[in-house]
Amino acid sequence: MTIIKSFPLIGVLILYLIAFIMPLIKKNSLVKFLSVISFSTCLILFITCLRYVIYNGSYFYKIGHFDAPYGIEFKIGIIECVIAVLFAFISLMVSWYSCYSIEHDIDERKIPLYYLLINILVGSLLGIVFSNDMFNVYVFIEIGNLASCGIVVVKGKKENIKAGLKYLIMSCLGSGLVLMGIAFLYSMTGHLNMTYIHESLIKSYMNYPQAIIITLGLFTVGLGVKSALFPLHTWLPDAHSSAPTSSSAILSSLVLKAYVIFLLKILYRVMGKEIIFNTPILNILLILGSLGMIMGSILAMFQKDLKRIIAYSSVAQIGYIYFAIGLGTELGVVMCIYHIIGHAVTKSALFLCSGSIIEKTCQKEITNLIGVGKEMPYTLALFFISSLSLVGIPLLPGFVSKWYLAIDSIGVNKLLLIIIILASSLLNAVYYLPISINGFFDEENSGGKIYKSKEKTIKELMPIAILVIAMFYVGINSEGIINLIKTALA
Repeated sequence: MTIIKSFPLIGVLILYLIAFIMPLIKKNSLVKFLSVISFSTCLILFITCLRYVIYNGSYFYKIGHFDAPYGIEFKIGIIECVIAVLFAFISLMVSWYSCYSIEHDIDERKIPLYYLLINILVGSLLGIVFSNDMFNVYVFIEIGNLASCGIVVVKGKKENIKAGLKYLIMSCLGSGLVLMGIAFLYSMTGHLNMTYIHESLIKSYMNYPQAIIITLGLFTVGLGVKSALFPLHTWLPDAHSSAPTSSSAILSSLVLKAYVIFLLKILYRVMGKEIIFNTPILNILLILGSLGMIMGSILAMFQKDLKRIIAYSSVAQIGYIYFAIGLGTELGVVMCIYHIIGHAVTKSALFLCSGSIIEKTCQKEITNLIGVGKEMPYTLALFFISSLSLVGIPLLPGFVSKWYLAIDSIGVNKLLLIIIILASSLLNAVYYLPISINGFFDEENSGGKIYKSKEKTIKELMPIAILVIAMFYVGINSEGIINLIKTALA
């Protein structure tokens, strides 16, 4: 069973090692195959590891010869394994989809470089999730910065380079603030290991009241920039809308979420309830999350570009995640993690559907997509079903998140928050539903269109369909997933 404990590290190493083999391979088909195989292998490893920690409990995995606090270690628990399974699954589906469409987005000569960047990026995100060492997390963040900017600019077009540079500047600003936060923690405790930092802070935090506030502020702003928390989201619409379709899906579904997981570690593993409940940080996150839920949706309503609508929707959904954290309850943290899972499968499906529609119709403006449901009925149906989750239709994960967040708002006696949840859901419906309704039912403008003339083949739609099935699973099996998360937190 000792070998199972090393599976998280093996998964990260597989992604990195295969990444650097890709540029040496001349056949693009083989590069795509390696990418799919690497994510498939990681998925199997992480599922095995998840089963192990469910039955045997969480554990620390030492990397190298030195024990903590001097050596680097991974902390492997149920939450880490669930997120790792999620990341590997989404990456596998997106990589599978990209095998049929990536030539439409980038030059064939750049395909090995593209898959190298995807593998490095996902490996870095997994490193952030698993690491129990602050500086090790920072290293993974910096590696992820370069890779995530790379998958935006890889198209080589003017708007991509502009969006990529904006993303890089904002991302470096966020990373710099995170590094300053780490420096403050080290100056107060003399440790970089999260477990040892917490043990030291619990004994001495009363001596550093201002430093604690500053540290939390640095982490909140730094990670808020990187996870597109309103109003620190300004880089996201350009980066997500101009990037290749598979890049948009990875960025929105996975990259934003890894930084939220790191912030949860800071709040509850490094600081702890005793410290954060004596600061205003949770109230600030609740306010910013609420603003994100409303403003992200309002900004999405004024967009005409299909991918920009979905990108601004991500700002609103990140608002839900920070809203859940800001409630400051156990159920709030549970729903934060649950919403990360539900949103990841939903948003990846939406971006892949929108990319398929844009690829086949050569149209980005939603006014030019009227009647597309006649030409691409299956693709638009998958888009419509996915959008229903974000609107909050029962049985889907979006509804489950909103229901429990409303219950928790009542539990903390903040009834105004229920109005914010309802308003956000209504706004989601206002900008999502017309896309599908006009696509399917506007007969006046779809008269000249030929039924299924631009539809993708079943094999091309299969990864999107599997994501939608996964979305239904997350919604229908919400009680089991929520109980698993509660067990992990307990």
